[in-house]
Amino acid sequence: MSMTVYELIAPCHFGLEAVLKKEIMDLGYEISHVEDGKVTFLGDAEAICRANIFLRTTERILLKVGSFQAATFEELFQETKALPWELMIPVDGRFWVKKANSVKSRLFSPSDIQSIMKKAMVERMKQAYGVEVIPETGADYPIRVSLYKDTVTVALDTTGESLHKRGYRKMTSKAPIEETLAAALIMLTPWKGDRILVDPFCGSGTFPIEAAMMAAKIAPGMNRSFLSEEWKHMIPRKCWYHAINEANEQVEDTVQVDIQGYDLDGDIIRAARANAELAGVAHLIHFQQRAVKDLSHPKKYGFLITNPPYGERIEEKRNLPALYTQIGERFRALDSWSAFLITSYEDVEKYMGRKADKNRKIYNGMMKTYFYQFLGPKPPRKRSDV
Repeated sequence: MSMTVYELIAPCHFGLEAVLKKEIMDLGYEISHVEDGKVTFLGDAEAICRANIFLRTTERILLKVGSFQAATFEELFQETKALPWELMIPVDGRFWVKKANSVKSRLFSPSDIQSIMKKAMVERMKQAYGVEVIPETGADYPIRVSLYKDTVTVALDTTGESLHKRGYRKMTSKAPIEETLAAALIMLTPWKGDRILVDPFCGSGTFPIEAAMMAAKIAPGMNRSFLSEEWKHMIPRKCWYHAINEANEQVEDTVQVDIQGYDLDGDIIRAARANAELAGVAHLIHFQQRAVKDLSHPKKYGFLITNPPYGERIEEKRNLPALYTQIGERFRALDSWSAFLITSYEDVEKYMGRKADKNRKIYNGMMKTYFYQFLGPKPPRKRSDV
């Protein structure tokens, strides 16, 4: 088995690079570069399998083919043609530039970039394989290209459908939070499986489900498939078997946890329960139809982690002061708890009646949101000598 080392690029939400970097290091890989919205690391064929199966906070795993400078379409053509495509794509591979995005570059038309690069790749493959026609009847090799200040980075997408699609979310509420973002936000908090977690606006259940999967060590990608499973010349089948076996061996779904999800809407709670069933964690979460005004818990030192409504529509905006005042009141009554809220609403502190200890800006797609962190006291250390 070849031990070729690749440069792998893992994109993430802006503002959450540090969380993803730690995840990749915990898997045992060396980080080569961190920039806005992506972390690049080094790994072999097995790393492609393990990263797709285990990483919770990235959108996809890209295999870097190369990068170069190009300010004209002629340069783009020649530089693309100079890349060693035949080392990555077999003679019958079906390949196309699925996505091209350009920031502060002279070449900015995605459709032109896509067609010129495709032509260049066909030329290279015809020469390399000594054929007149590239059949494109085999496995898929979609290419993603990003241009930044005339630097072109070219990569193969090993994932296919985005990694936030874990396969468990069949039903969604009207503004669901992406699974990858929910996982990253939980990781930003000090929450561990032995502490209480309550989401009073749980919607389709994403926060409680991601938390339960973490507590039970269920790898997010273990029940789905990936595009590069078909790349048999590059990733031997046994790499996938090894990674899936590793994932199966880690699962501890008898773990004791206290994770709760509430929502005002009974249909949404039923959907959340169904999603938790699909994720294999329904037995670890208590879902209940309950309004935020009824939020309480007898125990201390718990965590609220939630994505409350933030009034995308004008008429909802009017309700926000009352809603956040209510959240503040219920939170004050939860003696010694910590609260973590992601929202685009800017008056959270005003209506909750206290300043956040930390607040970080996170881009959720194009929307600027804030992750407000209200930290409670740490629980007393458990005495081990009792």
